[in-house]
Amino acid sequence: MGPTLYMLLLYFSSYGMTLGDLLLILYDHFADAWKSRWVESKHRSDYGKFVHTAGKFYGDVERSKGLQTSQDARFYSASSRFESISNKDQTLVIQFTVKHEQNIDCGGGYIKLFPADLNQEEMHGDSTYNIMFGPDICGPGTKKVHVIFNYKGKNHLINKDIRCKDDEYTHLYTLIVNPDNTYEVKIDNKKVESGSLEEDWDFLPLKKIKDPDAEKPDDWDEKENIDDPEDKKPEDWDVAENIPDPDAKKPDDWDDEMDGEWEPPMVTNPDYKGEWKPKQIDNPAYKGKWVHPEIDNPEYTADPEIYQYASIGVIGLDLWQVKSGTIFDNFLITNDPKLAEEVGNETWGATKDPEKKMKDSLEEEERKKREAEEVNKKDEDEDKEERDEEEDYDEEEEEEEEEETDSKLKDEL
Repeated sequence: MGPTLYMLLLYFSSYGMTLGDLLLILYDHFADAWKSRWVESKHRSDYGKFVHTAGKFYGDVERSKGLQTSQDARFYSASSRFESISNKDQTLVIQFTVKHEQNIDCGGGYIKLFPADLNQEEMHGDSTYNIMFGPDICGPGTKKVHVIFNYKGKNHLINKDIRCKDDEYTHLYTLIVNPDNTYEVKIDNKKVESGSLEEDWDFLPLKKIKDPDAEKPDDWDEKENIDDPEDKKPEDWDVAENIPDPDAKKPDDWDDEMDGEWEPPMVTNPDYKGEWKPKQIDNPAYKGKWVHPEIDNPEYTADPEIYQYASIGVIGLDLWQVKSGTIFDNFLITNDPKLAEEVGNETWGATKDPEKKMKDSLEEEERKKREAEEVNKKDEDEDKEERDEEEDYDEEEEEEEEEETDSKLKDEL
């Protein structure tokens, strides 16, 4: 992104602007006065508080500041309003950054887009939204990117599994929804999934259904192989699986009256061949697997406007976190995927390497501190051991002196 356009983004911030065919609906990087744009829900009294910070490590202390969850085991609910738009006949791009610097164990990292009629002070988990997008982590089993669309009053989850990032660094999440009913999901400006809205969500009934009037014919043979009717079991096939050990001898000290009648132990019969089964041959009546014929589903109607929302006017964070510390930043809504990519490179792309460098430096300092503390503790333990030995030595000398004194007294007496 050229410096002029980037400065325009910073200047306009969360205010919409149009440059030719470019529509910048929202850009919020949480600079000063962010509280004037964000409304915290009052639906419940114990929502967690967001704080404005770059966190413990960052690529740039000012540019990396965002909204961070600050209290463990809390719901969070806050939103920001912008000029209402419809994405009819336009591409919709939603992008933001997430940093789970707390090494999150269970909690959401997603955003929601709401219709313009949302009551922000009453926003809660059941509030109707248009799109929910972003990472969600809970234990080792759930590490996914949610892409949920509200279609005709029902929320529909994507049928694919998109794995999210689960480390402690900042990552860039991008959703592109096109007016031809296709979509693309990117993480760190790289495509991780794409396809058709109709195929990857259950918005519409199936195009084809099984013909309810069709049934498999009674004489339809699906057995590919059958027993060979000409194959006969050999006469000497049936022999016992186990036989008395022919080499076993009755012990000399065996007493029939005391021990009972002696019987040799059983051993596997070397002539045993197992259960006999006839050979298999190709079934001359085989017709293959019967496939239930399909017909056009009379309930299916194509919808070329699955992608479309008549009103998009609020972006919100409505989530639960067990361990707090997630930082949200660089919220962008536009109609231009190229702009989103450039903004991503200018924000996340410019700070990711310095962020990692700072984290590595902090970890190295912490490692050296731990090593120094271990050395100090070892020295203190050794000093204490020496002092204890000296005290033991002094006590032994005192005891010896007392014994010598007692002995002299006895001699004098």
